[in-house]
Formats: sequence, structure tokens, C-alpha cells
Amino acid sequence: MSILTTARRIARHRSATPAELREENRLLLARAVAADDFFTLLVQDRDQVYAAWEQSQQRAADAELVVVCQQADIDSLAAEVTRLRAELANLAAVDVAAGERDTSAMEDQATTPVGIDVKPLWEALGIGPILVA
Repeated sequence: MSILTTARRIARHRSATPAELREENRLLLARAVAADDFFTLLVQDRDQVYAAWEQSQQRAADAELVVVCQQADIDSLAAEVTRLRAELANLAAVDVAAGERDTSAMEDQATTPVGIDVKPLWEALGIGPILVA
């Protein structure tokens, strides 16, 4: 036997039969269909993620608008409270001087010139302050 005979026997390879080629073609087509289905699912998931992201962005913008509106309401209410307090202070203000005030009510007694004695305690008791030298 020659080396060429051995090499021809080893190098010879059998080609696939038509049935094997059809089976391989069916498997490859099935993989292509599965890949297309998977890609379709990925695109749908991506679209859902984008839609959820856009919805969250819209909600954030709406919430920021609500906060700005609430801050404007708070500012206007604070201004209204300040205005009402000033109006109440003007309505409840005493416009008469202390010496001319009506003190006929028992809870509003004048301290001078007639009424309650408000001298210092040592003068009221007839004693003086003790001075230490």
C-alpha cells in the first residue's frame, strides 16, 4: 500500500444526504423563527420601558407643578394672614391716651393719680433702704 492510497481513504468524506440537509435546514429555520420571536419580545419590552419612563417623567413634572402651585397658594395665604392680622391690630388698637382712659370697669383700674398705691415697698411700709458702707 502506498501513502497516497492511505491518504485518499482518510481524506475521503461522505457528503450529507438530502434528508440530512433538509433536517439541518429545518433546524436553522426554527432557530431563525425563535430568534425573530425573541427579538419581537425584546422590542415590546423596550417599548413598555420607554412608555413607563415617559409616564414617570410626566408624573414628576405634574408633581413639580403641584408643588409650585401649592407654594404660590402658601405665599398668597401668608400674605392674607399678614393683612388680616394688621387689620385686627388696627381694629383692636387703643387710641385714647392712658391718662384719659375710662377706668370704670373693675378689671381696668387706674394706678395713678387715685387708685392703687404703687410706691416702692420700703416707702409704703415706712422703712428706707439699708445702705451698707
